[in-house]
Amino acid sequence: MAELSREDVLKLVRLARLELSEAEIEEYQSELSQILDYVKQLQQVDTAGLQPTNQVTGLINIMREDEIKDYGYDARKLLDNVAQTEADQIKVKRMVE
Repeated sequence: MAELSREDVLKLVRLARLELSEAEIEEYQSELSQILDYVKQLQQVDTAGLQPTNQVTGLINIMREDEIKDYGYDARKLLDNVAQTEADQIKVKRMVE
């Protein structure tokens, strides 16, 4: 079993800038050790001769040229219907803080 020490967990906690209680540190020590054991188990699987799986759907990217379609509307007249505009674009409130 790849047992993580308490110091290893504390180092990870500092790097991730987390604040954990003593109980959480013990819990993570156990859980992370189990994860490392599973990774060790996966590393022992013989993958010789296997091709990498890049995608499984069988779909192929179909590229096409972009076309400009004229729907018969004047963009500037459409902007008359919105509350605020700036430089011929719709102005909205800031979404991210």
